[in-house]
Parts: sequence; C-alpha cells; structure tokens
Amino acid sequence: MNPEPHPLEPFLPERARLLMLGSFPPPRKRWSMEFYYPNLQNDMWRIFGVIFFNDRNRFLAPDGRSFDRQSIEAFCREKGVALYDTARAVRRLKENASDEFLEIVEPTDIEALLRRLPECREIVTTGGKAAAAAAASLHCNTPGVGEFVPVSVDGRTLRLWRMPSSSRAYPLALDRKAEAYRRVLATLSGDVPAP
Repeated sequence: MNPEPHPLEPFLPERARLLMLGSFPPPRKRWSMEFYYPNLQNDMWRIFGVIFFNDRNRFLAPDGRSFDRQSIEAFCREKGVALYDTARAVRRLKENASDEFLEIVEPTDIEALLRRLPECREIVTTGGKAAAAAAASLHCNTPGVGEFVPVSVDGRTLRLWRMPSSSRAYPLALDRKAEAYRRVLATLSGDVPAP
C-alpha cells in the first residue's frame, strides 16, 4: 500500500498566533470543500461558529451541503489561525477517516512550520493521535484533553494544547466541545464572548 501524501498546502496566514494541527484529512470522497476539516460530519467549523458567533451554522454554505471555504479562510486570516496536520503522508489501514486506522509514514516538521509563524504562541492539536504526534515531534509530554504543556522552539516558549476531537465519532456534545476549545481560542483575541 503506497503512502498517501497530504493533499493540502499548509495554511499559514502572515500574522498567525495559533497553529491548529489535526492528524490528516479524510478520504476525498468525504470532502465538502477544498480546505481543512472538509467533512460535513466534522464539527470544527461549528465549534468556531458557536464560540465566535453563537451560531453553529455560521460557516455553512447557504445550501447547507458544504462549508463556506471563503468565509472560513477570511475568518482564519483575520483571527490569526494557521492550519495543517501532524502527518505529511499516511497509510490508511481502512478506507475511512478514523485516526485509529492511520499509520503516519512521514510526520510533519512542526518546528519548521513554526519558524514560518514568528508570532505563533499556541499550538492546538485536535485529537489524541495529533497530540501524540505533535508531542513526539516537539520532544515533550502529551497534554491531557483540554490542557497544555509548555514547549520551546528556537528559544521561543509556546503552549501545546490537546483539544477533544471535532469528529462526530468522539462522544462529546457540540456545546461541550466548544466549551473546551473556548479556553484556547480566547487567547486569539479579547472579543470571544463568554459562555
């Protein structure tokens, strides 16, 4: 089985202060847009909608069948959110999006990404596999869910967070996921509404 290369380039807005790292995109047949967290069954953009707009559907396209990539990209640029994954190439042991059946063949050089993001202070991993891969790459302990550990990259101190998976397969209600993410996303700006 040949390794599957990452289908997207890193999304690195110029003044990004937060780098969000998942594990790897789902198979393309599950995509509703050509961007990160493209599966309509994934709650990441609903989490952002709840936190920043009190509207879980804020980033849905008008037809409700896809996410609105332009709106998401503009929002991430405005807020300083960079996006990539902890694997540059994987083997899918089953033809699905489950992290359990992903074998990381080529991990991402997270330190190299961070060198391209001089203002970044927060690294957010979106699930257990991403957190473990990031911790291995950054030579630190894996944080508990909803927690962070300090990491040092080129003399810069950052925080590596582990958030609950945004996958619907992760057994936590959307509002509870948003509550967990709110803690770290509040570091982006002072205008995150209170829960």
